[in-house]
Amino acid sequence: MVKVAIFVDVQNVYYTVREAYKSNFDYNKFWAEATAGRAVVKAIAYAIDRGDRKQREFQNILRAIGFEVKLKPFIQRSDGSTKGDWDVGITLDAIEYAELADVVVLVTGDGDFDLLVDKIRVVHGKKAEVYGVPQLTAASLVRAASEFKPIGRALLLK
Repeated sequence: MVKVAIFVDVQNVYYTVREAYKSNFDYNKFWAEATAGRAVVKAIAYAIDRGDRKQREFQNILRAIGFEVKLKPFIQRSDGSTKGDWDVGITLDAIEYAELADVVVLVTGDGDFDLLVDKIRVVHGKKAEVYGVPQLTAASLVRAASEFKPIGRALLLK
């Protein structure tokens, strides 16, 4: 059976799906698609922790689906900007688990991950699938992927 490792940039998916479709990503439908006929070796969802009840409920839903949820505290700077970037954490985990998987699935539109996806394919010899909102996914990330899977209406909550 094909082994898969899944890494989800929760903030990126939330904002891109909301901007493009005025809707929310359906993690259950995504899980069913990404894991069909595959054995999951690792699945991590990376999120920002604001400590509110609704967010904790969402994180529990992700855990019930099968994700490990990694959290970083929400940081608001004195100038009003916010911080909560998981790029390095996602990259380290994806490289570590690429050795155990045949396919690495990355859910994000962030072009910063094009080097990671390229490394997974070229250096590790693994298939790298990228799920992203087509019009909001960096072209460099789409090019780097073995396969780009567009997030469209079929992967949205109804």
